[in-house]
Amino acid sequence: MDKSKNKRWQALERREVYENPWIKLEEHQVVNPAGSRGIYGKVHFKNKAIGIVPLDENNHTWMVGQHRYTLGVWSWEIPEGGGPLSTGPLESAKRELKEETGLTAKAWTEIARVHLSNSVTDEEGIVFLAEGIEIGEPQLEDTEADLQLWKIPFEEALKMVCNGSITDSLSVIGILKLARLKGF
Repeated sequence: MDKSKNKRWQALERREVYENPWIKLEEHQVVNPAGSRGIYGKVHFKNKAIGIVPLDENNHTWMVGQHRYTLGVWSWEIPEGGGPLSTGPLESAKRELKEETGLTAKAWTEIARVHLSNSVTDEEGIVFLAEGIEIGEPQLEDTEADLQLWKIPFEEALKMVCNGSITDSLSVIGILKLARLKGF
């Protein structure tokens, strides 16, 4: 494919529509690749999406259950959260794992970097495998008061992804990637 023939989007103007501590919404006046004028909305995330698949010596993992306000549904997920852009992803992953599960890990491996909903956001997600698990007490934030923990065989989590019981994107990506890497 000759990429030199590909035309790019051109930004003409940008205005901020909304901002809170987690996101900023922008409206862009653009010229699209076909040369037509248009508008484009962009959601800028102020954090990286961080996910962790903890795996113990018996191939068990921990899922976090919580009600997701935006969807109005209960969701089982890998431990995850936001990592400030100014903080290293691994540091954020260690904090999130301890906060939500009480777990710490001796060995960390980055297993995936992804762009989530890249047609309208600049959000980047990073998923880590955490091994050498040590159990401790969770340090939940106020917004996590309804969290439930569930220790299950990794194969069960993989089945839940495959049957549609787990739909969170970082969880699906992390579980499928780990299954591929470890041969589950």
